[in-house]
Amino acid sequence: MAAGGVGVSLRRAGQVLDEKRVALAGLTAAFIFAVQMLNFPVASGTSGHLLGGVLAAVLVGPYVGALCVTVVLVVQAMLFADGGLSALGLNVLNMALVTAFGGYAVFLVLKRILPKHPGGVVVASGIAAGVGVVLASLAFSVEYAIGGTGGASTATVAAAMVGVHVLIGIGEGVITGLTVSAVLAARPDLVWGARHLTREPVAAPAVAGRLS
Repeated sequence: MAAGGVGVSLRRAGQVLDEKRVALAGLTAAFIFAVQMLNFPVASGTSGHLLGGVLAAVLVGPYVGALCVTVVLVVQAMLFADGGLSALGLNVLNMALVTAFGGYAVFLVLKRILPKHPGGVVVASGIAAGVGVVLASLAFSVEYAIGGTGGASTATVAAAMVGVHVLIGIGEGVITGLTVSAVLAARPDLVWGARHLTREPVAAPAVAGRLS
């Protein structure tokens, strides 16, 4: 499933990438890689880190964004043994695909509701990022219900995962909102999710002839 999602993303990304967006995608992947190495305390004995799926999707689009997070996860698994190769497929599914596409869908809905200015994009990206983290935890809970081998019940696992990831989602939303705000302030034309703010107005067609 993860391989199929990555394959579709590769095919669609090739249709939207240009020189500017390739550079931004590289910077986005590098930023997510760096920030994912930083953990912040969430609850007693629990810490969290940025997932970055919604951040990448808002900056470079959901297909390219999913690939950015996938590259980060592959590098972490192969060079730092972070997450492990055996869990790489599920990590890509939950942290790259679910957050990028599920979270971006939430972002699109919020963008229609909120005011059509940069502040609306920032708020939508922050809320969508938090929801995306919860969606990833729900996806894991479904996977556990299907093939989990632990002794805990699915309800217990789901409650624990969602509860902790709601708190992680708050941090994710703040980081995402601040980052999107900074990029919008510097280069709004590069933000995929803010294309509606930078489009040039269409000029009215000239009327030929003289009005009588």
